This record gives sequence, C-alpha cells and structure tokens, in this order.
Amino acid sequence: MAASDELKFREFNEAMDLLAGNADATTPSISESQSHITLNMSSSCNEEYEPDEEDDKTELLSFQKKQSSFWTFEYYQAFFNVDTYQVLDRIKGSLFPLPGKNFVWHHLQNNPDLYGPFWICATLVFTLAISGNLSYFLEKRGNSSFHYSPQFHKVTIAGIVIYCYAWLVPLGLWGYLHWRKGAHVTTDVYSFLEMVCIYGYSLFVYIPTAILWLIPIPWLQWLLIIVAIGLSGSVLVLTFWPVIRSDSKPAACVIMAIIVSLHILLAIGCKLYFFQKPRITSSIPIAYTTATQQQKHTPSPTAAEGKGI
Repeated sequence: MAASDELKFREFNEAMDLLAGNADATTPSISESQSHITLNMSSSCNEEYEPDEEDDKTELLSFQKKQSSFWTFEYYQAFFNVDTYQVLDRIKGSLFPLPGKNFVWHHLQNNPDLYGPFWICATLVFTLAISGNLSYFLEKRGNSSFHYSPQFHKVTIAGIVIYCYAWLVPLGLWGYLHWRKGAHVTTDVYSFLEMVCIYGYSLFVYIPTAILWLIPIPWLQWLLIIVAIGLSGSVLVLTFWPVIRSDSKPAACVIMAIIVSLHILLAIGCKLYFFQKPRITSSIPIAYTTATQQQKHTPSPTAAEGKGI
C-alpha cells in the first residue's frame, strides 16, 4: 500500500500558491520552446550564410566588370577614374621633377589615367595654333598691303604632330622594352597606359611656353625652349632610366639618346613652324629687275632711226 501511495499524483501546494498570486502568468509549453529553438537556429544559419552570399555577389559583379566589352562605356571608364587633386599633383610633378623621384612610382601609383594626357594634348594643340596665328598677325600688322586670314591648317598640323608624338612614341618604346624583356634581358616594363601618362603630362610645360613665345624677343624665346626642354626632358630621363639601365650599357645609352632627341626635335620643330618670322621681301630689287627687263625690251632711239632709214 505504501508503494501504491507513492505512485499517485499529488498536488504541489507551492505551485498552486504561485499561480493564485499571479493569475496573468503563463507557462511555456514544449512545442513553443521547440519552435523558438527552431527559429533561433534558422536565423543563426541565415546569419552565417549571408556573408558568403554577399561575397559571391561581389565576385560575380567584379567578374562582369572585368569582362566589359571593348565597345562599352564601362571599359573606358576605368581610364578616367581620377580626381582633380590627382591630376594637379601629376602636373606639379611634371613641372618640378626632383632627382630620385620616379614619376610612375611617386605620382601615378598604379593608377594611370587618360584624362590628363588627353586634355593636355588638346590644350597644347589649340595653344600652338592660336599663338602661331597671333604671332603671324603681330609680325605683319605694320604692312599696309597685308590682309590677315586665319591659318586653320595649323590646328590640323598641331593635332597630328602632338597626338602622334604622345601615342606613337610610347607605343614604340613599350614594344621595344617588351622585346628586350623577351630576349632574356632583366628589364622592368611599364604598361602602355603608364607610358602614355608620362609623355602626356610631360607636355604640359609647353602650354605656358607657347603663350610666352608671343613675346617678339628671339633670345627670350630660345631661353624658354631650353627651360621647357630641360624640365620635360628631366621627367622622361628620371622615369625611364631606372627601367632601361638594367639593359646593356650601349643599348641603354642609345635608347635614352633617342628619347631625348625626339623630345628636343618636337620643341624646336614647333617653335620654327608655328612661330617663324614671315619672310620680308624688299621691293627695291623687284623694281630694279622690272625696270631692267623693260629697258632690254625697249629699243634705243638710234636703233629705231637706223631701222627707219
């Protein structure tokens, strides 16, 4: 009987007293606790897998960006990903080259652009053409028989010369360095875009120089050419010499001589073509020649009288 009494259900008075004191209290059931655990587990699983999904989306977007077509705007957008501060810093670096500071390593920093070189070349083209026209007009304005007509062909010539120099010379240099690298020569090679940046920004100094060439003082014009060649040429030498010097000494010297010679030829050629003085022809020799020819064709009076007789 004692064992059967222990197996009977008993009422717990303490629990009844607690429920009577707090009638609004609720007791959670087993099903509710299981559902709560299930929700927590599902939410934790979602939190664990969300970063992976975001990483997959990022990788997919980056892959799509890398695979942009050559004919799309997104392909060229990366070449103009530069702000005003970076452009001004690169222009400053091209105007004030310092020994030991490589233009690519200190200013481009693996982020070359086409924005600066394109607009620098375009500005230089129009500056040369306009300044050349003004120089021609100022030289001829004292001549009463002179009638000014704009020389628009100078814009075309300036555009061909400047853009060919800023694109074809880097292309040839880039191809040569790759060829030397393929010939088992330990030379570092800049990318083609970096070389275009170097040449494009190095031409900025010629923009104020072309404006100052309007001053009709020959020695000052040639002094400005020397200063401009020295500044822009220093950018090229300080940038390309660390790459070329690892080649054989004769080859490195020849390449540097070609780079500097082409740069000097560009500056002197622009000065002589766009700012050359007009040829002043004297009217005295022409009048003398005309009078002499008339005397030769006019018979003398004695000869005319002899023929009349």
